[in-house]
Amino acid sequence: MDEQSDLKALRRASGTFEVKMEPQAAGPETAAVEGSGTQLGRMLLHKRFSGDLEGAGEGQMLTAVSDTPGSAGYVAIERFVGTLHGRVGSFVFQHSGTMDHGAQQLSITVVPGSGSGELAGLAGRFALRVDKGQHLYEFDYTL
Repeated sequence: MDEQSDLKALRRASGTFEVKMEPQAAGPETAAVEGSGTQLGRMLLHKRFSGDLEGAGEGQMLTAVSDTPGSAGYVAIERFVGTLHGRVGSFVFQHSGTMDHGAQQLSITVVPGSGSGELAGLAGRFALRVDKGQHLYEFDYTL
């Protein structure tokens, strides 16, 4: 395998992260729609990654929480700045998630063309899980 194809090989990064969500002031668009019971919200995200990803994530999240137990949706944009397997740079994650009566669907991908520095050309999918309160990730990517 030559150096160019080796760089495009699928790799996996794993580790942990801490997250702090900071609710933002409610505007008129966040009020519950009469009769629907759905509440809209907005939050700032602050993350600290450890492991194969080392650095910080900052972003914004929009949420919709219905009055049906365990049902909600969110979208978010998050910029990561730090290192990935020792390569320095930044990139942007795009999040889209729903919960339907507790059943979760989550998609977190790298925004195409958002990589900079040694992470230019990055593409990938990010998966997370929470185990006993700890946030764990696996990030499958090509570079």
